[in-house]
Amino acid sequence: MEEEVIEWLAASVHRLVSWGASTAMIFGGVVPYIPQYRDIRRTQNAEGFSTYVCLMLLVANILRILFWFGRHFESPLLWQSIIMIVTMLLMLKLCTEVRVASDINTKRRSFSASDSKDEDLKTHPKRCFLDFDVTFFWHWSRFLDYIQCVLAFTGVTGYLTYLFLDSVLYVETLGFLAVFTEAMLGVPQLYRNYQNNSTEGMSIKMVLMWTSGDTFKTVYFVLNQAPFQFTICGLLQVFVDITILLQVYLYSRYPQKPLPHPIHASSAKVL
Repeated sequence: MEEEVIEWLAASVHRLVSWGASTAMIFGGVVPYIPQYRDIRRTQNAEGFSTYVCLMLLVANILRILFWFGRHFESPLLWQSIIMIVTMLLMLKLCTEVRVASDINTKRRSFSASDSKDEDLKTHPKRCFLDFDVTFFWHWSRFLDYIQCVLAFTGVTGYLTYLFLDSVLYVETLGFLAVFTEAMLGVPQLYRNYQNNSTEGMSIKMVLMWTSGDTFKTVYFVLNQAPFQFTICGLLQVFVDITILLQVYLYSRYPQKPLPHPIHASSAKVL
């Protein structure tokens, strides 16, 4: 009788731990962005946060979802990708609103040229569909432009996946690109800190949560025998996270260069 009770307790604990790990896997990835989101909203300044982080996570998670159709993996990882995509879109929306409100005199840039009021179109009427100026890629003035870009990327990659879903080489390459892109998500922030010679405006809490979350995620991948691409992704992410923390330490030893905080009447609005 006692042995049955012990076995039942052990099984219950195992299920509880498994459920807890899955929940942490699903929602843990978005937690680091909460303090950064709050900081941007409070200061009305998004200069310290690189929106290319959002770009890389959107690309990585869209590719990961497509990879799932070719090679099924655990459901928590799939749900994690869906929630991360929603979170990155919310981050982009906030950053775009703050940037446009602060830079009211900046010429508007668009991914789609459907807006007849776009100043750039009046100057360059031949550019009738896309703004291919690499300098302004992912620096558009409307959140709708980011949505259009994400939908265009999803449509093209989704169609290619539909065509080559039976190709093992294509599916494995898709998985590798997904995890490698995600592994490099900290690089834009690393470069932004290097450009500014400062980590001001970047949430240190976010990076600490990156590090702890990526460490947990890597262990989770190993223990659950996830595809090898996921384990490589986790190890690379931990390496980049540690490098950013080293930046925090090094730049803290020197006077931090203050980031501009332009104040306009329109930037005082509540988002």
